[in-house]
Amino acid sequence: HKAIDNKPDYAEAHYNLSNVLKDSERFDEAVTGYQSAIDIKPDYAEAHSNLGLVFQELGILDEAIVSNHEALAIKPHYAETHYNLGNALKDKGKLNEAIVSYHAALAIKPNLAEAHNNLGAVFKDLGKLDKAATNYQKALTIKPDYAEAYNNLGNVLKGLGQLDAAITNYQKALIIKPRFTEAGRNLLLGLLFVPGLPLE
Repeated sequence: HKAIDNKPDYAEAHYNLSNVLKDSERFDEAVTGYQSAIDIKPDYAEAHSNLGLVFQELGILDEAIVSNHEALAIKPHYAETHYNLGNALKDKGKLNEAIVSYHAALAIKPNLAEAHNNLGAVFKDLGKLDKAATNYQKALTIKPDYAEAYNNLGNVLKGLGQLDAAITNYQKALIIKPRFTEAGRNLLLGLLFVPGLPLE
């Protein structure tokens, strides 16, 4: 707080304090700090972007979308903001707009594994399982220890009727992240449906 007390118009101090508050999940206080930073420095793209993240955490999706758009108006080649905007749009149910945002993020930063993973989730929600699988596989090529992407790929492969491949992916997710309950549950359910496996 010292930098803010000594120089209350110091935008970076408000921004840095807000990052600490955000990371501590003190989201309401982080909102106030980011807004203070933006009041001092209206073209502070990172503050707009992180404000969008906090609004998303709070479930205030319309404000999250607005904040991300404001960040992108200032800094259009900000891959993480395109990605965050995609997440807010996905949560809002605007799946086609989310696809556009994820593609924009990937055009700037092709190795953003999380964007491929979330693009896969959107395609899965749209019933485009082949495209979903392709995106999960791209995420795993970039980040081979991405347990969530293995689990997601397993779900899509199960939907495509490829149960053995699905089980393999659930197992890989659990090797990487042994306490990954969702993958464990999916693996057990997958094994229950394997033809010829005796159920006792």
